[in-house]
Amino acid sequence: MMKSDLEIAQSARLKDIRQIAAAAGIEEGELELYGRYKAKIDLSILKRLAGRPDGKYIVVTAITPTPLGEGKTVTNISLALGLAKLGKKVINTLRQPSMGPVFGVKGGATGGGRAQVAPMEDINLHFTGDIHAVAAAHNLLAALLDNHLYHDNVLHFDPKEIYWNRSLDMNDRTLRQIVVGLGGTPNGITRESGFDITAASEVMAILALAESYSDLKGRLAKILVGRSREGKPIWARDVRAEGAMTALLRDALKPNIVQTLEGTPCLMHAGPFANVAHGNNSIIADRVALKLADYVVTESGFGSDTGAEKFVDIKCRASGLKPSAAVIVATVRALKLHGGAFKNLKDKAKVGEENVDAVLRGCANLEKHIENVRMFGLPVVVAINRFPADTDREIDAIRKRALEVGADAAVPHEGVVRGGEGVVDLAKAVLAACEKPAELKFLYPLDLPIEEKIRIIAQKVYGAGEIDLSAKVQKRIAFFNECGLGGLPICMAKTPASLSHDPALRNRPTGFKFPVTDIRAASGAGFIYPLAGEIMTMPGLPAEPAAARVDVDATGRISGLF
Repeated sequence: MMKSDLEIAQSARLKDIRQIAAAAGIEEGELELYGRYKAKIDLSILKRLAGRPDGKYIVVTAITPTPLGEGKTVTNISLALGLAKLGKKVINTLRQPSMGPVFGVKGGATGGGRAQVAPMEDINLHFTGDIHAVAAAHNLLAALLDNHLYHDNVLHFDPKEIYWNRSLDMNDRTLRQIVVGLGGTPNGITRESGFDITAASEVMAILALAESYSDLKGRLAKILVGRSREGKPIWARDVRAEGAMTALLRDALKPNIVQTLEGTPCLMHAGPFANVAHGNNSIIADRVALKLADYVVTESGFGSDTGAEKFVDIKCRASGLKPSAAVIVATVRALKLHGGAFKNLKDKAKVGEENVDAVLRGCANLEKHIENVRMFGLPVVVAINRFPADTDREIDAIRKRALEVGADAAVPHEGVVRGGEGVVDLAKAVLAACEKPAELKFLYPLDLPIEEKIRIIAQKVYGAGEIDLSAKVQKRIAFFNECGLGGLPICMAKTPASLSHDPALRNRPTGFKFPVTDIRAASGAGFIYPLAGEIMTMPGLPAEPAAARVDVDATGRISGLF
């Protein structure tokens, strides 16, 4: 019987992070150690490496995820291990896990089996403190706003038009809507507010997109925090918040280096959610990795309709970086679920039962994601994350359909069980794809109206018919245009569980009406984010949260984390 992911991680013999860094080409003076197995990289490395050419840039995305878990992070790590087995110098770049999902439904987010990054417990909990720094900077701005209201409100804030909530790195639905300032005048101005999970904070999105301290400070200054009684926009710079916020984020801007269980380097930095933010790791980490490695394997959140679209239209547009190829992760069991073989995970027999017809029906979902990646101008390889119950007939059905609809290759891998040795064939296919022509294409020009950019994403990427903008949304769009924000890209906040806005619509829904119920500006991050359907910026815990399984024994050893 295979050990649990946590047992595998705890039994691994890790190298000193200085060895990992040295092998990657990072000088010891550029490292800031956080114990023996993790470190930060000083930003001065970018100046030293400025003259080097960039390596190949590979983005890993996926089909529409299901509760079964498709193994996108596993495949990201596995692919790097396979490339290393072929003698390539490779670095993974990944997002940092949020403790909300770690203690909620998902559990840990460092891969699985032999395809993990370590030290797993540290990464899934406090790591190097970056997420805490983001929360502190976010909440400092909130405190400054309420302090301004309390002390005469010279900017004439309209208390009903303050857009900046507070932040917490934990799933806590009871904090979605709150009232602050209760208890009389000494406790501040009474008003409605709320909490967002830290991974959904604009500060986290900014951390991932900023390329220097001056860029970070400039973006923080441009956060739209509210509106005056006269209808004028009020920015973070108006309450003089950006300097102190930058000070809190000074160390967080430096990327973190850790290692895989096979001793290859991983730069893990920033962690914006993909359903409510842009869902990609930091530009800085990618820039460092691309100067050090021949191949950089990065990951965008959820499927091509969320993380990958935002990777192209927001991250690549901001950075100028151009990927060489994309990898779409699929599993037999997820495609069976999309194909209607079973409705929930309680029917375990049907999850592992061969059903080629259901797989083929579910391939309609895979087909749409291949079309999306092709629309971005990239060669695409389908990585079939293989599970023990998968049959050769099911794997062959996926491979054949993927090739028919435009994939350059479709290859199964067994990175969880075999590590890099189980991913060599996939690595070879990705190397071949990287040599094919790639011409990155943005989905829309920035000078289109906000409404039209929303329509293009909904129709071309999701397969929607018409869009439905509420009166509130239309009024807010008019205000954003008055603020000069109409030329920003769109970061759609929607469910990751469907190509549509409705998590109940599996596989490949088409022609549905796409409702936009709210819209907000992340002007410091540099995008507008519409909210579709019933999307939340503060998740809740399930009936049986993962936190209930976590424990620590008398020696300090953690169990149940993953």
